[in-house]
Amino acid sequence: MKLSIEKTYTQSEPAPIRRWVGATPPDNVLASLERMRRLRDAVRVAVMPDVHLAKGVCVGTVLATRRAIYPSAVGGDIGCGIAALGFDAPASVIDSPVKGRAILKTLTRLVPISRYAKPLPLQLNDRRRLSLGRLDHALQRTGRAQLGTLGGGNHFLELQRDTADGSLWAMVHSGSRRLGQAISRHYIEVAPERSHGLPLLDADSDLGRAYLRDQHLARAYARLNRRLMLDAVAWLLREYFGIAPRPASFVQCDHNHVRRELHFGEYLYVHRKGAAPAFANQPGLIPGSMGTASYHVLGRGHREALCSSSHGAGRAMSRTEARSRISTGQFKRQTRHVHTNPNQHARLREEAPQAYKDIRQVMRHQTELVKIRRELEPVLTYKGC
Repeated sequence: MKLSIEKTYTQSEPAPIRRWVGATPPDNVLASLERMRRLRDAVRVAVMPDVHLAKGVCVGTVLATRRAIYPSAVGGDIGCGIAALGFDAPASVIDSPVKGRAILKTLTRLVPISRYAKPLPLQLNDRRRLSLGRLDHALQRTGRAQLGTLGGGNHFLELQRDTADGSLWAMVHSGSRRLGQAISRHYIEVAPERSHGLPLLDADSDLGRAYLRDQHLARAYARLNRRLMLDAVAWLLREYFGIAPRPASFVQCDHNHVRRELHFGEYLYVHRKGAAPAFANQPGLIPGSMGTASYHVLGRGHREALCSSSHGAGRAMSRTEARSRISTGQFKRQTRHVHTNPNQHARLREEAPQAYKDIRQVMRHQTELVKIRRELEPVLTYKGC
C-alpha cells in the first residue's frame, strides 16, 4: 500500500539553504527559492551563482529530498549538459574568415539544428523501453530524427582556443531534445500530489520508479546526442584540415537530472536544474555566454553545495527583455571576435553576452565549489535560433 510522503516525512522548519551568489537576487527569485525550501520532504537547498528565474523552479538550484521526486526541479530538457573534445592542433589553424565560413556552412549539414531527414540508429546500448507507450513512440520516431541535432535557445557548438597553450577544443551544449520534454510533461501531468503548487512523485511508488527509469534513459540519449555532434566536428576537422582529435581529452557532464547520492550520512534524491555535479576532483565544464570564456574545472566536493557548481553564466535578462534592449549592432560588436553566421545576428540578440551574467564573476563566486583547470575563448560559434 502506498504511503503518503506527507505522512511519512514531516518538517516543522524550512530546509536549510546556502547561496553562492554576488548581489542579492531579485524578489521573484527569492520568492521562488523560499517556496523551494518549504517543499514537502525538502532536506537541503543549494543556490548556484548563475541562478535565475524559470517556470516552477529556478535554474541554478539544487534540491535534496529523502523520497519526494519533483520533475520541475529537473526541468524539461532532462540530461542537458556539456561535452568537450581537444584536438592535436593550434586553434590558429582554423581562425580565418574563409575557414570560419566553410566550417559554419558544413556544420549546417553535419549537425542540423532541428532534425534529420533520415533518422539515425539510436545506438543507446539500452534495450529497455520507456514506461509509457506514447513516450516510447516519441523515442523511436522524434528521438531518432533529432539524435545528433543541436536545438535552439542557449544550445551551441563552439570551437575554442585554450588561453594557456593556444590548442584547439570543441564544446557542445545540448540535451535530450523533445524526448526529455515529453517525459517531463507527462509526469507533471499525472503526478498524484502537489506541494506548494509543484507536482510530486513518491520515489517508492510505481510512478516515481517509472520517472526515475525514464529520466535515466533520457540522460543516456542526451550523452549520445552530444557525442555524435562532437564526432561530426572531428570528422569535419580531419577531412578538411587534417586535424586529429585527442580521444583521451573527452569530458562530459550534465546539469538537469535527479540522482540518489550520499550526503551528510544518508542517501538523498539530489535534483539539479541548471547545476553540475562537482564532487572532489570530478571533471566539469562551465560555459560562458556567446562570445565569452568557458572553463574546464575540477570539483571541490563542497558538502553544503551538495557537491555542485553552476552550469554556466546564467541569464541576466529574459529573452523578451534582451530582444527589446539589445540591437543587432550591439550584438555584432559584442561577438565581433568570433566567427558566426551573419544571417542569424538579428535573431540571436537574445543570446548576446549582455543578456547573461559575467562568467568571470560567476567563477569568482564559486571558488569554494570548483577549481579552474583550463580557460578557453571562442573562435567560432554555431547556434540555432
